[in-house]
Amino acid sequence: MISFIVPAHNEEFELSSTLEAIRAAASGVSQPFEIIVVDDASTDATSKIAEQAGARVVSIHRRQIAAARNAGAHAARGEYLFFVDADTRINPTHVTEAIAALEAGYTGGSARVLMDGFVPLWGRIFLRAFSFLYFGLNLGAGAFLFTTCRNFEAIGGFDEQHFAGEEVYFSLALRKLGRFKVLREPVLTSGRKLRMYSAKEILGTLSILILGGPRMAGSRARLRLWYDGKRERDAA
Repeated sequence: MISFIVPAHNEEFELSSTLEAIRAAASGVSQPFEIIVVDDASTDATSKIAEQAGARVVSIHRRQIAAARNAGAHAARGEYLFFVDADTRINPTHVTEAIAALEAGYTGGSARVLMDGFVPLWGRIFLRAFSFLYFGLNLGAGAFLFTTCRNFEAIGGFDEQHFAGEEVYFSLALRKLGRFKVLREPVLTSGRKLRMYSAKEILGTLSILILGGPRMAGSRARLRLWYDGKRERDAA
């Protein structure tokens, strides 16, 4: 079985499309699948939308994406774990190629990323440079990650000491077990942060996060970009 785990906080605008895309992506494979939405302290209709879409809802009150992903994995019944952010669309290629990679002995993987809607020029330049460096280092994007239940347990899941950048540590831990695969087919994720925040805010926060390392990533208060709860209400 494949378990699709979707961490969500106040994602009523994006969630329906994400769940619809997951169902369409999984419909072409022979394995049964389940969708688990981990509602982390939402105050909107996130849980209701998930239930109406046929997903199983797990509720937590941590306001931490690493904890939400771990909670979903612990509730999962599948041999394969696919982590899909609530604002991210996958397609059948991601599912079939991820399964093929796992069956070929890869410990896990991810995919390249494209942003939806309008993205300002500075954002497009930044994303091109960042993607070249980041995926060139064979690291996984948090928007889409996959592994097996066995490998997830072997590395201890996502490190809950980190409120951001947990996908980097997750990727590195899986790479210690064996080969890690970044799919060439990109997932489509929301470009809302590049629309809602200025270049100064985003690049400044990322610079501090990189320079501060684990100490910076261990403080939710310093990571407003991820945890202030701002959401778009209109289509990009």
